[in-house]
Amino acid sequence: MPENQFVPSSRHGSLWMLVAALCFAIMGALVKVGSAKFSSAELVFYRSLFGLMMIVSSIQINNLSIKTPYLKKQLARASVGFISLLMFFYAIAHLPLATAITLNYTSPLFLAAFMPFMLHEQAKKTLFLAIFISFIGVVILLKPSIVKEDLLAALIGLASGFGAGLAYSYVKQLSNLHEPDWRTVFYFTLFSTIGASIWMCIGDFTLPNWQDIPTLLGLGASATIAQLALTRAYRTGKTLTVASLSYATVIISSLFGTVFWGEHLSPSEWLAIVLIVIAGMISVHASLRK
Repeated sequence: MPENQFVPSSRHGSLWMLVAALCFAIMGALVKVGSAKFSSAELVFYRSLFGLMMIVSSIQINNLSIKTPYLKKQLARASVGFISLLMFFYAIAHLPLATAITLNYTSPLFLAAFMPFMLHEQAKKTLFLAIFISFIGVVILLKPSIVKEDLLAALIGLASGFGAGLAYSYVKQLSNLHEPDWRTVFYFTLFSTIGASIWMCIGDFTLPNWQDIPTLLGLGASATIAQLALTRAYRTGKTLTVASLSYATVIISSLFGTVFWGEHLSPSEWLAIVLIVIAGMISVHASLRK
């Protein structure tokens, strides 16, 4: 088939990722707002519950089937995504928004590392350059600009990037197996809702009031739209080209942090963010099929 027949699909994937990036930035801002009252597990629960209700409604209206021949892969993606989400929300609650987003968005680099093993897509040697640059960026971001009491949150944020990269590799596997986008999101939100509710039973539970409803509804809606757009992006676009566009979330979140919370990043933090973004861009070219 001629190569140019794939161009519209790739462009659609890029556009879907930009939609996802905006919605993920909005979600992060709402998590920051909600973390003043709710724990990370509670925020994951409400984010997942509202998302699950939206997906279930769509399934019932369109008379769709949730039965899947790839249940193990769906559960693997859902469990890894759930743990990564918990760590991500914790980092947002304890770090500047742009810093937490940047640490989580090391995920494209981890995705590049997973591709030869999980997606059987051969990587070029320049991937090691991307890893080296990203390592320098992470060290700069953690050491000079993170105070000791925030170091744990920063490491958890970095771990969430590792988990997200692994989860995205499962998303791509499921897309290659022609699993519908909504079905992947359904199992993820279902698993996250159940997992977060169990976590809440172990810890403290904060009863929301009517003033919290807009924040929680917005959190669930923005996260669900972002997840659907992200899944569609990986289905229709080139894996790492789409993944690199996720860095738009870093820029949008930086603006949100400055405007709403007065968070001003130091020169070393901006240098670290730029290095990590550059590493992600290099990984796009390093991990294309030969």
